[in-house]
Order: sequence, then C-alpha cells, then structure tokens
Amino acid sequence: MNPWKKQTRYESEITKFISELKQQNPKLEEGQREGRALLWDKEPIDLDQRRRADESKVNQQAYVYQSH
Repeated sequence: MNPWKKQTRYESEITKFISELKQQNPKLEEGQREGRALLWDKEPIDLDQRRRADESKVNQQAYVYQSH
C-alpha cells in the first residue's frame, strides 16, 4: 500500500455549496465575469491626454474653507 496515495477525496461544505450553486445557476460565472469587466477592466490610459489633464489642473488651497 502506497502511503502517499489518497484513499478518500475530501470535499468541504463550502466547496459542495459552490458546486450546487453552479449547478442550479449555470450562468453564475458568466455574470461574475461581466460584473468584473464592468467594474475593473478598464481601457488603457492615453498618456498624452493624462499629461495634458495634469498640466491643466488648478491647485487647491491648503484649507478649502478659507475664503481669502
């Protein structure tokens, strides 16, 4: 008998829950990908446009509520 060979395959309750959830809702992962793309996947930054925006920025006072 090989001591390194797995005899049983352990599956946690969380893994079972996620597997069942995916079986009940097969489009779940697709929806997650769409949400990720909406919130995190951004277009590349145009460096020239970014430079021009930084150059045209007006500096703010140290204390914004001071009026004079």
